[in-house]
Amino acid sequence: MKGNMNTQNSSSGTSLTFPNPLHYANRIGRRARTLYLLGALLLAAPALPAADQPAKPYQGSPEFERMKALVGTWKGKADMGQGPMEFTVEYRLVSGGSAIEERIFAGTPKEMVTMYHDQNGKLALTHYCMLANRPGMLLKSSDAKTLKFDFDPACGLDAKSEMHMHSLGITFEDADTIKQDWKLFEDGKAKDSHPFTLKRVKA
Repeated sequence: MKGNMNTQNSSSGTSLTFPNPLHYANRIGRRARTLYLLGALLLAAPALPAADQPAKPYQGSPEFERMKALVGTWKGKADMGQGPMEFTVEYRLVSGGSAIEERIFAGTPKEMVTMYHDQNGKLALTHYCMLANRPGMLLKSSDAKTLKFDFDPACGLDAKSEMHMHSLGITFEDADTIKQDWKLFEDGKAKDSHPFTLKRVKA
């Protein structure tokens, strides 16, 4: 308390104590700053999203919206050089609804992931391959039944020297049947094709 008071001696020898004006000025200053911060928070509150307020659903390109219909589990058969084998494909909507995750050979050592997303308003994909690379593809064309993707030179993969998946075609046969056709390139040239049919697994 001594630091908050000024002491003076009167002419009669009596010690008189007066409040320190700097102490009260500091207290008033702290209160003013606190009130200012509270006011700023109250003004900003309407701009902050409420915790229980649902986020606006992501609206993608028409082709992305079509791909969303694949969400779920699918079964198919493919020959990957060791004879026909049955496998599972899983589609999930992720990242706030702005990306579609496709897992081929889900749950096996050969599992691969392809991420479908819009790039500059156009459907694109990145394929994380068992060849230990990740080619990117851009939508080349689409119609009522088919989406066709082709290699994106900007993806960072050397198409002339690395073996990679270069293109993909997806055909929507009906609500529960699709076909995929992946084209493999080696030394900058088409090597072979990997087509397969998928059927939706119904609960």
